[in-house]
Amino acid sequence: MPNITPRKNKNGEIISYRIRVSRGYDSKGAKLKPYEMTWKPAPGMTKKQIEKELNRQAVTFEEDCKNGRIGNQNIKLADFCPMYLEIKKDVLAPRTYEFYNSLIETLIIPALGHIKLSELKPAHIQQFVQLLQNQTKKDGAGNELGKVSPSTVKRKLACLQSILKQAVKLDIIQQNPADSSRLTLPKITAPKVEIFTKQEAAEMLSCLEREPLQFQVLVQLAIMSGARLGELIGLKFSDIDYKNCRITIARSAYKIKGQPIATKPPKDNDIRAVTVNSYCIELIKLLRAEKQRQARELGTAWNEGNWLFTQWNGEIMYPQTPSKQFSEFLKNNGLKHRKFHSLRHTSATLLLYGGVNVRQVQERLGHGNLKTTNIYLHCVAEADEEAANVLQSMLITQTKTEQAESQQQTG
Repeated sequence: MPNITPRKNKNGEIISYRIRVSRGYDSKGAKLKPYEMTWKPAPGMTKKQIEKELNRQAVTFEEDCKNGRIGNQNIKLADFCPMYLEIKKDVLAPRTYEFYNSLIETLIIPALGHIKLSELKPAHIQQFVQLLQNQTKKDGAGNELGKVSPSTVKRKLACLQSILKQAVKLDIIQQNPADSSRLTLPKITAPKVEIFTKQEAAEMLSCLEREPLQFQVLVQLAIMSGARLGELIGLKFSDIDYKNCRITIARSAYKIKGQPIATKPPKDNDIRAVTVNSYCIELIKLLRAEKQRQARELGTAWNEGNWLFTQWNGEIMYPQTPSKQFSEFLKNNGLKHRKFHSLRHTSATLLLYGGVNVRQVQERLGHGNLKTTNIYLHCVAEADEEAANVLQSMLITQTKTEQAESQQQTG
């Protein structure tokens, strides 16, 4: 309920009322300044009329605050941000929400928080873009590594764009001053999709046979299912259909600093079933037996969660662990470095190269739209072009060699 405080003049007569609505607390636990408005009764109103209208004003103001409809255009960006975060709390992915929360606190509010939403112009946003462009990357020791990339600028700008888009939806402002069409943004070069060639993938899988069973299953499933890393970590043995060689991808694991490992639905809420080969299923059966042995050996120290991929005590694996293990595995076997996510790229590319329909690949990978899947078609085209160049090189070299030998014989 709103807090209502009467304001009196020197004679002790009530001349107006202050209505306050709590804004809660910020990410550090500090209490935020409440929303506030003043209501002044019209001359001649009776006590009963004042009480009735005051309650109506308080209820309306509270609803406006909760829904972002402040009764005037004087709200500053800094005051709107907590409302935006409250609206988006159950909409954004947890890690995105955490990233936006930090970005708002450390960058957006210090740079633009003092400006009223109604007075924000594209020129203000352009200055913010330039501020982002002048930021520098730093390593773990705090050493500067040069300016941030255009893609990083775009990712941070997306937070501000989302905030102002919400303000438009709530009729607080008419246009989004951070719309990309109204700004000059740094050109982004599309990153090259890293994949293992068929030969590299075959060599990698051969080396994999010497690794611990859990790591074998993880990499095999990554390349055979095309699942995201978080989706693999979130797999349970109950998600495996041993008879039909299918796995159901029902959740994704994630970790936010200072919080325990948690799970959420897959990206785009796409719960899907993916068929894998029988070899993967046999490896999973062996892994299940191994987990059961470990549970018996550890007794009460084992925390049963039915997870495929675990820490030593049965708890779900840390989502960052596979990336470190995969990097060490490639290095130890003299294989070219690739990120763990490249296994997903490789899975998609090999499927397309093998003639699988692009729509089927989209469904298998859980892409929200076909445009995302189409990026792998370029990899297939590049691989095909490379193969043609190899053939051309071989044929031209062979022809030149034969001509040279022929000339020597005739000479």
